[in-house]
Amino acid sequence: MTGPRHTEGESNTSAARAAWAARQENAATRELLRRDADAFLHQSLSSPCVSTIAKAEGIWIEDTAGRRYMDFHGNSVHHIGYGHPRLKQAIRDQMDALPFAPRRFACEPAVELAEELGRIAPGDLGKVLFTTGGSDAVEVALKLARAATGRFKTLSFWDAFHGAGFGASSVGGEATFRSHVAGPLLPGAEHVAPFHCYHCAYGHPGPEECGLPCASMVDYVLAREGDVAAVVAEPMRAVPVTPPPGYWRRVREACDRHGTLLILDEIPTGLGKTGRMFSFEHDGVVPDITVLGKSLGGGMLPIAACIARRDLDVAGDFALGHYTHEKNPVTTRAALTTLQIIAEEGLVDRAAELGDHAMARLCDDLGSDPRVGDIRGRGLMFGVEIVSDRAARTPDPEAAERIYYRCLEAGLSFKISAGNVLTLSPPLVIERTDLDRALDIVTAAIRAEG
Repeated sequence: MTGPRHTEGESNTSAARAAWAARQENAATRELLRRDADAFLHQSLSSPCVSTIAKAEGIWIEDTAGRRYMDFHGNSVHHIGYGHPRLKQAIRDQMDALPFAPRRFACEPAVELAEELGRIAPGDLGKVLFTTGGSDAVEVALKLARAATGRFKTLSFWDAFHGAGFGASSVGGEATFRSHVAGPLLPGAEHVAPFHCYHCAYGHPGPEECGLPCASMVDYVLAREGDVAAVVAEPMRAVPVTPPPGYWRRVREACDRHGTLLILDEIPTGLGKTGRMFSFEHDGVVPDITVLGKSLGGGMLPIAACIARRDLDVAGDFALGHYTHEKNPVTTRAALTTLQIIAEEGLVDRAAELGDHAMARLCDDLGSDPRVGDIRGRGLMFGVEIVSDRAARTPDPEAAERIYYRCLEAGLSFKISAGNVLTLSPPLVIERTDLDRALDIVTAAIRAEG
């Protein structure tokens, strides 16, 4: 079987990965990697692993050989850094007070978290269900959209990622999660090309001239189908790609015109990462449903949330989620404390400020480099696209992998997206000096390409 082209992260089966693994000389590291590969089912982008981890604190991870890396990936969970002392204490206290609650019994931490999410979410987003992961939160949103509209079809975007479950894979658009072993997927899951001004599917050079055909196509499909329950999308693609001005307003208007709900997936981009609490706030729209996850548990515990408009509370006779840990007092206490830390430490504004600094530095240092095609992002989620030909915008995944492993050697971990985009997503608590050091590492690794 020929496997799909992986775009979610760097490959763990490439020649560059094999060369990196061969250079790992520490006996304890090699042995733990061997045991990991023997014990876990192998899957792309995961097992076999790139390295080991023995410690995580603040912005740092440390392997079994004692090597430290600034973590600019963190699976997007580490907004408040690893091991925040206030969060650890809150979890300890909650375990002593109430370690578990069956979902049919109300408990204070779960109710307080639901109320707080309703308070900070824009518009009338105020009704909540919790799950243990973002993929499951997407499943809840899909069920709710069906219940509220009486329709089952969805419209989403090629290249998008919404999780690994069958529903989430169906509305997702990455071959890694929807091809071969994943099929058959949900019926009625339609897709269109995503916004991407640097690699426009419609062949336009930029949003100043194009008239946003990417948004017009959403309207066109909704009109042609006539019975789409929901448009499901990432408000800012975490690869990263930012939407062109006016895009989401056009899509919001199309959804309203055709009786279609708008579900925006904030799992990697929400809770301040882009310099706003929700990344869709940059674009002046409010969805009908949004989903959160990853960083909601503070980089310690798994929890995600589906937040819907209050008038969409229409499925009381059915089970939308019904998860065992739906109202777990420990995970909800972790999430509530994480939200408090983000607010009280001013991390949303900090992400905006440091993100502006990082983008300015990258543009100054790398804007004219022939290997860099595009530099883009919002807040503390930004990316550098590596190309072999700037004029043709030709992706260069081999060079991106070489740069990635040079950065690992220098003490910086991040993710490659779309095969050739160095995707940098540091914790919101990072010091400017550490951020500058990381940017120096990236710049030096790119320039080493010659």
